Order: sequence, then structure tokens, then C-alpha cells
Amino acid sequence: MRLNQIYTNKQIDIPYLLKIGEGKIPKIGKYLIDKEIKNIALFFGEGIENIVGESLYRGLKTQGVAVKYNKTVTNIDIDAITHTAFSLSPEINAVVGVGGGKALDFAKYAAYLLKIPYISVPTAVSNDGFCSPSSSLTVEGKRKSVKSGIPFGVVIDLDVIKSNPAVFLYSGIGDMVSKITALSDWKTAFKKGSERFNDFASLMAYNSLDILFLKHTFDIRSPEFQRSLANSLLISGLSMEIAGTSRPASGSEHLISHALDAVSRNPKMHGIQVGAATYLCALLQNNANFADVRSVLTNTGFLDFVRQAPFDKKEFLEALKKAPEIKKNYYTVLSEPDAFARAVRLLDTDEILRQIIV
Repeated sequence: MRLNQIYTNKQIDIPYLLKIGEGKIPKIGKYLIDKEIKNIALFFGEGIENIVGESLYRGLKTQGVAVKYNKTVTNIDIDAITHTAFSLSPEINAVVGVGGGKALDFAKYAAYLLKIPYISVPTAVSNDGFCSPSSSLTVEGKRKSVKSGIPFGVVIDLDVIKSNPAVFLYSGIGDMVSKITALSDWKTAFKKGSERFNDFASLMAYNSLDILFLKHTFDIRSPEFQRSLANSLLISGLSMEIAGTSRPASGSEHLISHALDAVSRNPKMHGIQVGAATYLCALLQNNANFADVRSVLTNTGFLDFVRQAPFDKKEFLEALKKAPEIKKNYYTVLSEPDAFARAVRLLDTDEILRQIIV
């Protein structure tokens, strides 16, 4: 088979509307009118309308944008989303999601079904899902990643982000630093012949890390750091669209997090689990960038935060056993025959792991 039959250039989507800064939510109406969007469906996360609704509605009304449908999202069942999407008025020419993961995933998938623009307005930067080409939905009672599409627009108001509880920011840091181990798993899978590799997607993912690592401050409350974190997570989401797979942003560390969701009595926020797993997986990989992982997690205060409420070691070990089976025929460092035994030794001997997994 000729090479050009295996690898072909592809067209990718990127956000056409992109605004990151202070005071952006009151201006959403203007951004929509500038793109000739006049009638929208609006989906809020729980409690979010009380926080940003007044300024958002005022800005929409001033610009003449009509809210034809609005809903507070409480569940992400794929059948419920499908029913809602196809019951919307044909007048609606865009879907706007405002809030955290559930609201954004609901709105993103509804827009994907209707083939109309989706505008993502995250009120927290706790993971890269706000600009990813997939939605995390409930399908027959189980959480699954479902193909959607890159948002037509992303609007991030840093005035809202700065009021986030620390756990949301630390979750974003954990999800962001995980690109180091995810990229290593992807490269190794390619070398073993089980995956295709996209150099440009890899470059984008590494560049997203540079934005975060090369900052002069690791103060999570500084506007500079929060802007960098938002930019990094956005570019990470785009790298998945370029690759046509989640590989640039998700590897062994994400498998452990998914397993923790299944076995833990009280799972922690996604990025907190991913960040802790990244530290362990970087050690398992003998990752050349392990020092960067440790530096970011230490200097931002991520590790100190996790020490306050460490992981249960018994649950973590159970998750480590379960993780390699979550995705069949999916190579990560956890697929290596000695990975579990090595991980157990690291949990017993590494000073930091002993403090955050007890």
C-alpha cells in the first residue's frame, strides 16, 4: 500500500470566535451579532445563571440577540440531549453553553446534532473539554466520550475564572500537565505499530505545555497564570481535533482517572486525579520531562493541595489494576508486563507519592 493511501491531509475545524480576557460575558451579544447570530438556545450549568445570567442577558438584549430556549442542565443522558435538540425551534441558529463540563457537553452535542454553531463559555478552566471535539455523555447508564465537534466560538471571562475555588484551578493544572505522559504513551504506541502519529498535533500539544511552563509566575491567583492556563487548555483541545484522536491529551494517566471514577467511594475532580496519576506515570515511563512535571505540581501548590485530602491507597491500587483494561488494544505504559509491580514499589518508596496516596 502506498504511503499516500495511508496518510492524507485533512481539513480541521478551529474556533472562528475566540475571546479570552476580563469582562467578556457582557459582550457575548456583540460577538454573536458580529457573526450574524441572532437567535440562540442557551444552556446553563447548575447555579451558573444566578452568577452570570444578569450581565449575559443584558448584553444579549442590548444587541438584539433573542434567547429562544434556555435550560439548566442537570443530566447528560444522550437520549435526553437528542430529544431536546430536535425539539428546538428551527429559528435557532446557534447553541450557547455556559458553565462547567455537563452544560458544555450537553450544548456541544446538541449543536453537533443540529449542525449549527456552538459557542462554549466555560466558567472554570478545570480541564480541556471546553474546546475538545468530543462530549462526555451518559450512554445506557455509562459515561462515554462521544464525537461532537470543535466549538464555533470560545469565550472565557477571566473575571469569572478568578473567583473559582482553588480545586477548579488545580484540576486544570493536573489536566494540563498530563500532556507530558500522554504524548509519551502516544509516541511509544506509534513505535510499536499500534497507532498513527501526527507530528503537528504533537507540536501543538507541546506548545500548549510551553505556554504554561515558561511563565514567570506559578501563582494560581494571578491573572497572568489564569490566562496562560486557559490558553494552554484551549490549544490542547485543538491538538485533539488535528490528530483526530484524544491521544495528544490523554494516555495512561487518564485511564487511571477513569478507573478511579469507577472504584472510588468519593472520586475527586477529574484533573486532580489526572495530575496525581501523571506524576506516577511519568516515573513509570522514565519520562525525560519528569522534572517539569514535578516542578509544576510543586510550584503551583498542586501537591500541597492533594496532601490535604490524599487518595486512598487501596482504591488507587484497585484503579491501577483496572486501568489497562478500560480501552482495549490501547497501548500505554500501563500495558507493560511489569508496570503494576513497578507502580506498587513507587507508591511505597517515592516520598511524594507516599504523601498524596496513603
